[in-house]
Amino acid sequence: MVNQQVPRGRTRIWGAALLCWLFIMLFTPKIPLSYNNHLYADMRNLVGVPNTLNVITNFPFLIVGVLGFVLCLGGGSFFNIRLPGELWGWVLFCGGIASVAFGSAYYHLRPDDNRVLLDTLPMMIACSSLFSSFILERLGERIGLSCLFSLLVLAVLSTVYARTFNDLRLCMSFQLIQCIAIPIMTFLFPPKYTHSRYWLWTVGVCILAKMEALADMRIYQATNYVISGHSLEHLCSAIAPVLITVMLVHRSCRFPRIMVADISADEELCEISSPCAFRITLDPERMKARRIR
Repeated sequence: MVNQQVPRGRTRIWGAALLCWLFIMLFTPKIPLSYNNHLYADMRNLVGVPNTLNVITNFPFLIVGVLGFVLCLGGGSFFNIRLPGELWGWVLFCGGIASVAFGSAYYHLRPDDNRVLLDTLPMMIACSSLFSSFILERLGERIGLSCLFSLLVLAVLSTVYARTFNDLRLCMSFQLIQCIAIPIMTFLFPPKYTHSRYWLWTVGVCILAKMEALADMRIYQATNYVISGHSLEHLCSAIAPVLITVMLVHRSCRFPRIMVADISADEELCEISSPCAFRITLDPERMKARRIR
């Protein structure tokens, strides 16, 4: 019964995501790249670096990304990564976060339509890897790895589409759908690890960061021209990988590995293994003999 419900849930999730994407592409106006997109509230040159705060506030991405990348390359034991396929997603996530620091800093040194792709693509790769890791944890290794490949391809295509057709809707919907899907799937599918609340906190931080970006000038004025909303967006967005790192360090399997031996004279070794599933091995012939007796 459970096996039948999981594929139905998967189908509903992907169907809802497809409908959201079609709604955005068919019923929303085109969002073109324009010169105004590169005008930020705080464009001060403080230490000989153009747009100083918008550039240096990307440094936390580099610290968190490199640290996570090195720990992942150690085999994932420090992060309690139990499934082999998980490691690929987390390595790409940490690599994407570290790349955000370089891409975003390079873009903010001289913002224009060509450099903005280097700011957008690393973040979309990180989001793709994060979402596929979430799917792998909730729905299984096979579908998680297939989503990792599909989402990475979609991230690249969305960036190319934005530059070729001068339309940002695909890139924006790509991140929006994930922010909607993760909270919904958190309640629909049971987690294989503890500390799953960190997923919701991460989504909340990402939404807060987007709100700060929209209020760029208002925050700049409210802070008496100390820091702008866009700079705060960078700092707030860097909290998301920190939360994910804390989750990976402290989480554990919800169903610890249990070895049960010598339950009775008629039963062989019974093994329950997690995080993915459990397997019970019994001797059919002995079970049949037991029923006869």
